[in-house]
Amino acid sequence: MTSSTPSPAGAFSVCVYCGSRHGARPAYTAAAQALGRAIGQRGWQLVYGGGKVGLMGEVADAALAAGGRVVGVIPETLQQREVGHRGLHELHVVPTMHLRKQLMAQRADAFVALPGGIGTLEELYEVWTWHQLGYHVKPVGLLNVDGYYDDLLRFMQGTVREGFLSIGQHAALQVGTEVDALLTALAARARADGPRAPAPDLSRA
Repeated sequence: MTSSTPSPAGAFSVCVYCGSRHGARPAYTAAAQALGRAIGQRGWQLVYGGGKVGLMGEVADAALAAGGRVVGVIPETLQQREVGHRGLHELHVVPTMHLRKQLMAQRADAFVALPGGIGTLEELYEVWTWHQLGYHVKPVGLLNVDGYYDDLLRFMQGTVREGFLSIGQHAALQVGTEVDALLTALAARARADGPRAPAPDLSRA
């Protein structure tokens, strides 16, 4: 683990899930850069998977360039492949993926998913499920870039229609297409839940 200065007191912390690839469209890279830049410009903290590649690297570099504080959490297997970002304020190297996700969730006040593959989807659904089960009350957001998640969102509407997901839990996922509007909505929901939502109690997960 590497670290430098402590987190600014009271800094809002956003955990971002995203792809380790750039994807097929330039819009995905642009969105990752815009999200990182917005987090940094607001004086917030970025928590993410610690990589220097793909959209992960883009969001981290943009947050750093905008003056934001960045915390990365990466499993040992990926660090050994030299994909860890060495320019972060904190880089935590942990033994397992489970511990990675646990620490990321504990350090966050809100969550945002950018476009990504099965890893991004797994992280999004896990933290959304934790919310449903009451392990945390932190807001969960999805940035739908260029309609990337349109089919997924239609599928989720179907789970409500077919009786497998409640309307309330479906609404717990805040979906947006604009970075600033989504971040503002997540911060507002976090404030409504209290001065600082509790960390997920993952001992029960």
